[in-house]
Amino acid sequence: MPLDLGRIRGLCFDVDGTISDTDDAWVDRIARWLAPLHALIKPRQARRFARWLVMFTESPMNAVYYSMDALSLDDNFARLFDRLVRRKGMRGSRFNLMNGARELLDTARSRYPLTVVSARDTLTTSHFLHQFFLQDHFVEVVTSQSCAHTKPFADPVLFAAERMQVPPEACLMIGDTTVDILAGKRAGAQTVGLLCGFGTENELRRAGADLVLNDLRELYALLFSC
Repeated sequence: MPLDLGRIRGLCFDVDGTISDTDDAWVDRIARWLAPLHALIKPRQARRFARWLVMFTESPMNAVYYSMDALSLDDNFARLFDRLVRRKGMRGSRFNLMNGARELLDTARSRYPLTVVSARDTLTTSHFLHQFFLQDHFVEVVTSQSCAHTKPFADPVLFAAERMQVPPEACLMIGDTTVDILAGKRAGAQTVGLLCGFGTENELRRAGADLVLNDLRELYALLFSC
């Protein structure tokens, strides 16, 4: 079923690979790890291999996190991660804003209520939003620690819809992975899959995405060019 723009009354945004350019950040990090092997792997080959590795591991990692959530182990993992991050401190941690995110979010906030719906922890999500002064764009920030179950369960999208005071079916869930699409569909929302992050077009379509776009600039054109 094609996207029904007339139904949309609230927008839900994933973070990693959607408004935060985590994909390229991980590719750059892995490529740097491979740099000492320059005699065997040329820099261009290292980056190509790093991108393949990030894309290849996305689905298995989602499956692992889904299993942890189903077994009620995700909260323990989140608390452990939060403790480690606090001990290490957030100094020096820098995020990258996805191309087109600033223009899209600045325009969208004047027309829709916005929420973050992320499987990331609360601390680092907050750090990302504050780095780019985005915290006031969103009426609610839903993370892996906000609900009994995180994506791909419907809980975080349903919670976001309640906070935006719109029905779930009037929400648009925007993300780059199958867990974003599955969470949105299970909540009754419409979904847009983006190819600027971790997921592939085939994966997103199989998960039931109503529309697959290349990036946030295409989403901006779709929502606000009329």
